[in-house]
Amino acid sequence: MTTQELSTQDKDLIWHPFAPLLSPFEYIPLDSAKGVYLHTSDGKTIIDTVSSWWVNIHGHSNETLAKALYDQAMQMEHAIFAGFTHEPAVRLAQNLMTLLPEGFSKVFFSDNGSTSIEVALKMSLQYWYNKGNTNKTKVVALDGAYHGDTFGAMSVSGRGGFTAPFFPFLFEVDFIDFPTEENKEQIYLQFEKLVAHEDCSTFIFEPLIQGSGGMRMYSPEILDRLIAIAQQHDVICIADEVMTGFGRTGKVLATDHVSHKPDLICLSKGITGGTMPLGITACNAKIEDAFRSDSYAKALLHGHSYTGNPLACAVANASFEIFTSDTCQQNIQRVHTKHLAFAEKLKAYDNIEKIRVQGTIIAFDLKGFGETGYESSARQKIYPYFLERGILIRPLGNVIYLMPPYIITNEELDTVYQEILTFLADH
Repeated sequence: MTTQELSTQDKDLIWHPFAPLLSPFEYIPLDSAKGVYLHTSDGKTIIDTVSSWWVNIHGHSNETLAKALYDQAMQMEHAIFAGFTHEPAVRLAQNLMTLLPEGFSKVFFSDNGSTSIEVALKMSLQYWYNKGNTNKTKVVALDGAYHGDTFGAMSVSGRGGFTAPFFPFLFEVDFIDFPTEENKEQIYLQFEKLVAHEDCSTFIFEPLIQGSGGMRMYSPEILDRLIAIAQQHDVICIADEVMTGFGRTGKVLATDHVSHKPDLICLSKGITGGTMPLGITACNAKIEDAFRSDSYAKALLHGHSYTGNPLACAVANASFEIFTSDTCQQNIQRVHTKHLAFAEKLKAYDNIEKIRVQGTIIAFDLKGFGETGYESSARQKIYPYFLERGILIRPLGNVIYLMPPYIITNEELDTVYQEILTFLADH
């Protein structure tokens, strides 16, 4: 099938995510991907600076991950996880326990980031139900959050363009304003009033960075204070580490930056190095204790056909070995250092603002392009500009950000940086 035939068939048959059916952009046929590069069917190469929606941390078509996938597929591709278990899942649980905070005791397998959030919400709400407290039903979240596209995840996400058609069907949530250094004292008061109420059960948050909300960043000190206030009032804390987990903030978990730890942690995206879909909801012993019973009425009534998929678990174990290696950890710090140096260069440009760096993520806002959002006019300028120059940058409205695979070289980063500076000089 030619490139043109592939594009035509795609346009006729496939519904792409977060895009109008009459899209102003053509979908680019890909032949392959290797390292930080996407290879198009017509022979072009594109640097993947967004890790293909933040999942790819070790580079595309990693041979170690591919071999783990092949070896597992030749042994057992899948088996029902109700009533059975297998070595890849047990080993992954053991590996994750070395990364999770002290006191964490169980992991639950699901299919993706959104479902890991659904599981966490159900665990938190059923925790109170199992404890005999049916009054604790209210959830508190940060305004501007994005936790996924299933209904529970949408409910705890900010009310906006992503969720507008579904407002009547979402459960009620109390939102606090996004915390900053300027408003934090007011936020603490607002938050304490909410969590002190007898019906408050749960506080859910993206730690340190709201990804889809525009790479908005807030300090570890603020998050630490919010978790402490919630726990003083016996409110369950859920950390959505779907994007921030596995080194994105410079540490293994974003919550490693704070002293007060959540009760539940959601993981996905980077867990398999971008090779297979997998979601994890991990809980501490406090949550587990409320379910520790021989009664089916107190069991967590949740499951998926592909729960504990051996292929995904095997790849996640291989990714764990790469991630915990000295080479990978040094690459994370190297990328962080490069971003910091680039941030200093960006300060010379008066058409941008709010330059921010956290771990392997760098972001800044363009002036004069309106607000953050998928319908911002900025995307129509930024996205094609960089694609024409062999770089994949998916702006969040007026926000340009980089979140590359950790294996990206200094030379490849310099290429991307220089194209960004050229863009800023011309716009």
